[in-house]
Amino acid sequence: MNTPTLPVLTGTAVTLRPITDADTDLIVKWRNTPSVVQNFIFRQTFTPEMHRSWLATKVATGQVVQYIILDNADGKPVGSVYYRDIDNHNRSAEYGIFIGEESARGKGLGTETARLFTQFGVDTLHLHRISLRVLAENAAARRSYEKAGFVQEGVFRDMELLDGAYRDVVFMAKLAEKE
Repeated sequence: MNTPTLPVLTGTAVTLRPITDADTDLIVKWRNTPSVVQNFIFRQTFTPEMHRSWLATKVATGQVVQYIILDNADGKPVGSVYYRDIDNHNRSAEYGIFIGEESARGKGLGTETARLFTQFGVDTLHLHRISLRVLAENAAARRSYEKAGFVQEGVFRDMELLDGAYRDVVFMAKLAEKE
C-alpha cells in the first residue's frame, strides 16, 4: 500500500497527527508504564530499537497507520492510536489505542479519538471493517469503544495467559455504513 500523505485530524478535545521518529522516547515511556502494560496483550519491555523497527517495517510500508493523540487543552501528546494488519482487499484493519498519560485518562479523549480515527479509517483509508481485541476485564475501554460505535462480536475465553492467569479477550468491530 502506498500511503498518501496523512492528514492531521482535529476534533473538539483532541488533535491526531501522524507519528514520527521524534515520538520514540514518549512511546517507549508510555508502553513501559505499568497502567498501560496491564491492558496490553504484548507485555515485553518495549525498547527504542523495537519502536524504530516497527516504524521502519510496519508504518513506513503502510501495514500500520499510527498517530499521536494531542490533548487540545494544552497541546501535549497523551497517547497513540493506530491501525495494524491493514488488508486492502477486504478493506479491514485492527484498531488499537492507548492513553499513556495517566492524567489524561477518564476525560473522554479516547472515545473522541476512536470516533475521529474510525471516521478517518472509513473516509480516507476506505476501510469497511475495523476490529479490535480488548481484555475482558478492561471495562473502561469497552465502554469507550461502545460509545464510539464498536459492537461486541464474541468473547474468547482463556485466550491469553498473562501474569500466570488465563484471560478472556473480547472481540469488537465497527462496520462502515452501507456504501
